[in-house]
Amino acid sequence: MMPVNDHRRDTHDVLMEDVEIAVRADALGFDEFWVGEHYTTLSEPVSCPFIFLSNLIARTKRMKLGTGVVNLPQRHPVQTAAHAALLDHLSEGRLILGVSPGGLASDFEAFGITDPLVRREMAVEAVDTVLKLWRAEAPFDIKGKYWSVSLKEHVYPEIGVGKVLRPYQLPHPPIVASAMSPNSATTRGAGARGWGIISANFVPVENIKTHWQGFIEGCQQVGRTPHGSDWRVARTIFVGEDDDEAKAYVRDPNGPFAHYFGYLITLVKGAGFHAILKADPAMPDDQLTPDFACRTMVIAGDAESVAAQLVTLKREIGPFGTILMTATDLINGHHKKRLLRSMALMANDVMPRLNAALARER
Repeated sequence: MMPVNDHRRDTHDVLMEDVEIAVRADALGFDEFWVGEHYTTLSEPVSCPFIFLSNLIARTKRMKLGTGVVNLPQRHPVQTAAHAALLDHLSEGRLILGVSPGGLASDFEAFGITDPLVRREMAVEAVDTVLKLWRAEAPFDIKGKYWSVSLKEHVYPEIGVGKVLRPYQLPHPPIVASAMSPNSATTRGAGARGWGIISANFVPVENIKTHWQGFIEGCQQVGRTPHGSDWRVARTIFVGEDDDEAKAYVRDPNGPFAHYFGYLITLVKGAGFHAILKADPAMPDDQLTPDFACRTMVIAGDAESVAAQLVTLKREIGPFGTILMTATDLINGHHKKRLLRSMALMANDVMPRLNAALARER
């Protein structure tokens, strides 16, 4: 979840529902839970994924906890290194560190870092600095274009001062980068750096097709063997009891999926990068509507149909190892019941069918 909640609802209520969804996911057997980071929108009210995920450690038992994603230009690398290491220890190695340059224009404005090239450079430098901090022995002096970290004068090893906390997972937790654009440079960079990738759920399949090829190219640069287990694909999914009714529910203009895509489309149009939502660049902007997104970017149906659509997706785009089911706002009791039921059907009915079908194809 990003999450995308309805800003008109009580913020405390939606945050507690987001926690409830996470706890439910763990109980249903989901393998991973991811939550984003945004500072200047009530629709996406999680300002710190490290805090949100720490709140889940005692409430959940098995699933990995992913920052989806930490927006690196908006944090000092010392904070990122220390907070990630602490969460990794408290969760006993359940952290997956998702990173990006950020994606919310109002955050860029609030932090005063609006140049996309600068943000990309800062994100790369931030990760490099975090990794150096996790290896460093004081005294050290890490020089960067945007951040420099020096620890030389106040180093007292006899009392443990002068050392940055290292993670529970050594040498560090898995690092994953998010990708949206076609032919994304992020996928090549992640492959070359030994990271994994997440393909966003709110972009066309045509964009995602290019992500695996970019990842392969990055791996080839360093002699790394690309594995599908390092590729996560996020999709908006709804599973219902009846196939036709489930598809109709997704297209309801007053439903949770129209709200989700309506929010995203408004955001990206306002920021001027709505081209990422188009499979065809020639598509007129006025055709980019919630209804269009619900018809083309959502996998919906009964369990058998959804499993078949996921098999088709994998054949079409490449050997991704994990499917991430994206959350929406629960809106009210009626929708909450249906959306939580969809999660249960995904775990209990879709995944056994999907895994059996994939096993037959091996």
